Amino acid sequence: MTDSSIRTEAGIKVLRPGLLTTIQDLGRDGYRSSGIAAGGAMDRYALRIANLLVGNEEGEAGLEVTLVGPELEAGMDLLLSVCGAYLEPTIDGEELPMWRPVFVPRGAVLRFGRAVSGCRAYVAAAGGFGVPRELGSRSTDARAALGGLAGRRLAAGDALPCGAAQGAAAPSRWAAAWATALARQGEAAASAPEGAGRRLPWAAAPWFAPPGAYGGGDGEDGIVLRAMPGSEHGQFSAAAREALYRERYTVAPASDRMGCRLTGTPLARESRAELLSHGVTPGAVQVPPGGGPIILAADCQTTGGYPKIAHVATVDMPLLAQAKPGDTIRFQPVTLGEAQRLDRKREQDIRYLAAAIRSRQP
Repeated sequence: MTDSSIRTEAGIKVLRPGLLTTIQDLGRDGYRSSGIAAGGAMDRYALRIANLLVGNEEGEAGLEVTLVGPELEAGMDLLLSVCGAYLEPTIDGEELPMWRPVFVPRGAVLRFGRAVSGCRAYVAAAGGFGVPRELGSRSTDARAALGGLAGRRLAAGDALPCGAAQGAAAPSRWAAAWATALARQGEAAASAPEGAGRRLPWAAAPWFAPPGAYGGGDGEDGIVLRAMPGSEHGQFSAAAREALYRERYTVAPASDRMGCRLTGTPLARESRAELLSHGVTPGAVQVPPGGGPIILAADCQTTGGYPKIAHVATVDMPLLAQAKPGDTIRFQPVTLGEAQRLDRKREQDIRYLAAAIRSRQP
């Protein structure tokens, strides 16, 4: 599909794209054996909650906004939510509340600034974004020019299709009810004497979904990532294994969606034997010859030959997604059994939160 055919209808118009804004869902699973990365949202937790807040299925496509956000104009009335990092979102100059449903009327402008805390924010729209599915996913893989909007990051002038008439799902009855109620609330606020200066009648729900995935971030020790021994853990010196869990590392500017590069104490490998290229997955902590760890992320390659000293627990991957250049990371040891228990607990918490959100009626 060409750019011109995508630009014909606009649920959201891109006025300014920001540093890196892409369409992402939960990725295209099942193709790693063919060399195709799963990709998808770096912070799957934030995207899942953003979708729940607008009545979507958890895996619906949304916008991933990185470090410096875009400027977006609503081409139609929309129910939106913004979750993840705080990038100073505003609607027509007024602060947009995060982690809750927000009614945005046609013509309103949603602006993001720079990341104050975290790295990536997610924008979900009721019904999702109607870009074509490729290999079962709408996620953007810019290196492979696959998925999303013509396989690339968003650019000024793009028109993003929203709603059932534009290839996405129809907003749920729950979302439609909240959109109607918030639209009335916004109109009442705009017509009230104290709201006379408001240009357009937008409104946010009075309740929010408390984010529960970031308890290990921004503490005195920086971001704490729980990690298990990797398959080549025993090939590193005792000093290196101790340093991994003792030292603090800094996120390097060269980090991206493929991997988070760390600077700090080099990790020495005792064995000098070359490894055969083998399968790798997000969360693996590879150590190249220079000794600086690289934590593989959503768009990581499917195979690699660097030794793996550790593997980050799935439950802490949202913390990795929110690590920006200059942030400090520390590793904390965890057993496989405990990592699995934490992951099950996280999934249970999301199920409870989904039920709580569905129970909220306008």
